[in-house]
Amino acid sequence: MLTTRRTIPFLALGGLFEKDDIEAAAGVIGRAAEAGGNFFPLPEEKQFEEAFAASEGASRAVAVNSCGTALDLCMHALGIAPGDEVIVPPLTFICTATCAAALGATIIFADIDSATLNLTPESAATRLTPRTKAIVPVHFAGLPCDLEGFDDLSRRTGVPVIYDAAHAAGARYSGRPIGGAGRASCYSFQSNKNMTTLGEGGAVTSSDPDFAETIRRKKSFGFIYGAEPRVVTVGFNYRLTKPQLAVGITQLAKLSRVIALRRERFERMCNLLAEVDEIVPPAGIGPGHACHLFVIRVDSLRNSFSREALRAELQNEYGVQTVIHYPAVWSWEVFGQIAHDRRDCPVAESACREVFSLPLFATTPLEDLDYIRDALKKSIWRLKRKGS
Repeated sequence: MLTTRRTIPFLALGGLFEKDDIEAAAGVIGRAAEAGGNFFPLPEEKQFEEAFAASEGASRAVAVNSCGTALDLCMHALGIAPGDEVIVPPLTFICTATCAAALGATIIFADIDSATLNLTPESAATRLTPRTKAIVPVHFAGLPCDLEGFDDLSRRTGVPVIYDAAHAAGARYSGRPIGGAGRASCYSFQSNKNMTTLGEGGAVTSSDPDFAETIRRKKSFGFIYGAEPRVVTVGFNYRLTKPQLAVGITQLAKLSRVIALRRERFERMCNLLAEVDEIVPPAGIGPGHACHLFVIRVDSLRNSFSREALRAELQNEYGVQTVIHYPAVWSWEVFGQIAHDRRDCPVAESACREVFSLPLFATTPLEDLDYIRDALKKSIWRLKRKGS
């Protein structure tokens, strides 16, 4: 039963930001402010990269300033150019596609699985042409996609796979970390992720040392540093700062705790929603899921009300804030200017009209879960009475 109306916001900070994080950032700033202090060199970079590579099961990690720049660097390292094609899912954040489009590639959309909402190897295989230069699957909401299937597809065709792991730091596939799969994986440490590096940040992991080295050089103006620095390629300034790297070290140390707290809430909410037939809860909540987003669907074939009506009812009547993750990539205005082929993606078409995320975080009080479930049931009942 609903009790007193609450306000349950969709938080901007997805993980835990605690005293050790504050002390790490303050310590770097304090030392830099001392006589002779500086924000360079960056011993924290090596420490963080080695720890993150080990955590994600890769031989190399390169810290960068966002997942978008991680994807951008991978597209540059693959030599993506006009006339090339890159396969992506429609249900993802826009930069999964635009990083390749910015280099002139044609974006080819392939369909997703109706349960996991992840791009499938089978769908990607139907989109392959001689011009395909990369496949970019997304570990959507923190659930790893079919690594074995994509790795097999890549071996058979020679097309490299770059995983968008923005949601998936700490995820596991068949009990093992995901960061060593494919040619590379790209991570986000933006503020709403399970770990953050002061609001923005990212990393590329790879078990291909040559590819990782190309990424490392390109993220720092193309430099090779040594007794006599050299610039060996065209590059960019995609580095993380010293305070961000210091906080990355403390954040990584608590990532497994954050995921455990989230998983407890995700599993409990799935159980609570078992009695709400009008919505589809997320699939795959279990030991390998990073539990970044709790994404539910309004089954438009079974319900007379829309996702928008349900979200409005939850917000306006019960104070439960939700977010759409995501509109179809091709629906953004910019795609009127970008070469792309959406063809037939019926599962993604439906999902992008139906999905939205509930406000579940590591810090969400357990009693809020019962309130959210009751708010959903009451909202659905009200909408059915209205005939929306």
